[in-house]
Amino acid sequence: MVTKVIIVDDEEGARESISNILEQYFPEVQVIAKADNIEAAHRKIISYSPDLVLLDVEMPYGSGFDLLNRFEKVDFDIIFITAYDHYALKAIKYSALDYLLKPVDIDELRAAIKKHQEKPQEELPNRENIQTLMDNLKSEPNGRKIGLPDGGGLIFVNIGDIVRCESEGNYTNIFLNTGKKILVAKTMGEYEDMFKAENFFRVHRSHLINVNHLEKFVKGSSANYVLLSDGSKADVSRRKKSEFIEYLATH
Repeated sequence: MVTKVIIVDDEEGARESISNILEQYFPEVQVIAKADNIEAAHRKIISYSPDLVLLDVEMPYGSGFDLLNRFEKVDFDIIFITAYDHYALKAIKYSALDYLLKPVDIDELRAAIKKHQEKPQEELPNRENIQTLMDNLKSEPNGRKIGLPDGGGLIFVNIGDIVRCESEGNYTNIFLNTGKKILVAKTMGEYEDMFKAENFFRVHRSHLINVNHLEKFVKGSSANYVLLSDGSKADVSRRKKSEFIEYLATH
């Protein structure tokens, strides 16, 4: 089955480079249009109905985010193509959307295309993904949301409502301040990386806590642990104890 793609990037060299890579290495992908600004991209997406849009984030006269905001219904998949921007990348990750960094690596593009091709229709971006992305770009940390895959789609929750994360092999249990627990098919390491700037700390290989929900830190001769706002308890490893104390003193 052919995957119809539109490339949106204000740099001609970037558009042609991506197009050439797709033509050379991806016979199942057809580039049906290219655009160098959001006005042209908006018209071409409506006219050509692509399966996938490779979308530059920063462009003159409007960003890739502004383009998506024009659509009431997003019925195509999106892979953002961007130079490294930590803040924008975090907003994209939280919104459960995909991205590639410039210059585009062939293996990373191959993995992204494969992921798109294997994605069920119900997992394509919807208005909630896009709205979450827009909100996250302008929100204070505790007001940001994250999309958590629960097996049947995505559950969007406020990051500030997450009390702790607990590792379960290649899965992670997310505990909310409402008492709800969500099991997601991602490792703890992925959430540790995403939440670095959100006042989360990994106190143990099995526990990542939201320090905003910390009620008490108990230091003992044989064991250390924290008590959290939902009444739960999480061990603090000996290896992490000094680092955690230093973190609390500086935050």
